[in-house]
Amino acid sequence: MTTVDIDRILAEVDRAGDEIVQYTIDLVRIPTVNPPGDEYEACAHFIGDDLAQRGFIVEYLAAEGRPEHTTRYPRVNVIGSRRGGPGRVVHLNGHVDVVPPGRGWSIDPFAGVVRDRKIYGRGVCDMKAGIAAAVFAAEAIVRAGVPLPGTIEISGTVDEESGGFAGVAYLAEAGRLARGRTDYVIIPEPLNVDRICIGHRGVYWFEVTARGRIAHGSMPFLGVSAIDGMTRLLEAVRTDLTPQLVSRRTAVPVVPPAARHATINVNGIEGGQPVDGIQTPCVADFCRAVFDRRFLMEEGFDATKAEIEQLVARARAVAPDVIFDLRDLMIVQPTRTPDDSPVISALDASIQRVLGRRPELIASPGTYDHKHVTRIAGVPHCVAYGPGELEIAHQPDEFCRVDDLVNATKVIALATLDLMNS
Repeated sequence: MTTVDIDRILAEVDRAGDEIVQYTIDLVRIPTVNPPGDEYEACAHFIGDDLAQRGFIVEYLAAEGRPEHTTRYPRVNVIGSRRGGPGRVVHLNGHVDVVPPGRGWSIDPFAGVVRDRKIYGRGVCDMKAGIAAAVFAAEAIVRAGVPLPGTIEISGTVDEESGGFAGVAYLAEAGRLARGRTDYVIIPEPLNVDRICIGHRGVYWFEVTARGRIAHGSMPFLGVSAIDGMTRLLEAVRTDLTPQLVSRRTAVPVVPPAARHATINVNGIEGGQPVDGIQTPCVADFCRAVFDRRFLMEEGFDATKAEIEQLVARARAVAPDVIFDLRDLMIVQPTRTPDDSPVISALDASIQRVLGRRPELIASPGTYDHKHVTRIAGVPHCVAYGPGELEIAHQPDEFCRVDDLVNATKVIALATLDLMNS
């Protein structure tokens, strides 16, 4: 890759600035809300049709056999491939699904509004701007007249926000994304344009149910309150476990700094009667809580689960008439890119060239599709790098700065070309 090639590519990205913004807006206007999985197929065909017009070979892969894939909400993934010489295969992956908009917006969350050099909309930061950056990174190389030494693949996949099992995991299980077929993967998640994300903490989602005995609410002493039983467990989490988690800190560079500690969150609780509508006097005989435990590479999953089992056992001891059950919902091991990975060095050099400063290596507080690339596909050389600020994701009035989008496109273009040559 010569200096002339680099300058041509960077110039083509600048010339395409308005196109990149419009492509992002067009994606935002497809409301691919998860749950339930709205407009996935429409979004896949929008990306696929566009890639086909740009000279890519396009494949659509529906997640057949996955329970999430239904007639009403089909889980359709798209991959475009552009082949050049016999060099490496670089896969640029972005998820098309977005979380529900929620409340607090000052604008229509799916209007794709541009104000003050910022694009607003649900999912623009996480991560439709990233998909636009991937598409136009490849396009800039072609427009610059630089021959492709290898293959660029661009995928739009589903369900990342709910685990990615019908998306990247499905592609990996099907062998479409795999060691020996895929050399490098860049996921343009919103981690800021001067940071390279090399992994994430582990995840243990679990559910605890408490079962008591129903009785008349005027005589609660004749029943067993499952809600009272659950409070024993919640108190143990607050007073026994949480102080221990705060004292644990990983050596992995997780951001923000508070996320370098192990954490636990109660995602939701239900129990007793619905609080809306007509009430009847009953002791709650059922209560369920879902927990989100983020564990560190140094902790390991076995010790993490054992600690939860001990807390449940303590709750049983102080509430012997309540039946407690623990059920695993999702387990994700911590993931880290090898320190000597070519994908890190390629992005490092590209960021320095585009932004004029050394990037920071970080790890994500939450999980993303890196986990499936590494553990199912068996591809170790995967990182997240893309436009947008992590803290803006999932917020009302979510946005991505236009300048960050353009700069990330430049970085991905140069790094992709470098990796195809490696």
